[in-house]
Amino acid sequence: MISYKNIETKQSINKRVKLWIKDIIANENKTCGDILIIFCSDEYLLKKNIKYLKHNNYTDVITFDYCIDNILSGDIFISTERVAENAIQYSVSYENELYRVIAHAILHLAGYNDKSLNEKKIIKEKENHYLKFITI
Repeated sequence: MISYKNIETKQSINKRVKLWIKDIIANENKTCGDILIIFCSDEYLLKKNIKYLKHNNYTDVITFDYCIDNILSGDIFISTERVAENAIQYSVSYENELYRVIAHAILHLAGYNDKSLNEKKIIKEKENHYLKFITI
């Protein structure tokens, strides 16, 4: 099940986006478990970044992986403020950047990493591929 909640922000995802997320998961040969998307502020996500990852910087998304075998489950924290700023920086719509961040987090749950240059290239290609399948 895919659900969402807001902490210090107001954002939603509709049924179409949930179906798109499920399609990404199915195309990666995985099964959808319980995925919670938490939309939050920069400051809220910064506290999580410091506490759990020991990083003292703003980020757009943090993914907590609770996957078991091929069943994707996890908590995805998304800073809507960071998404808005990134959309301006990259000259894309807010929705485009939001969907990119969601796809990125789902791909992390599916086992993709972005530590090395090659891993970053692969995950970016996957994001671009899946963004073609949602109307922005």
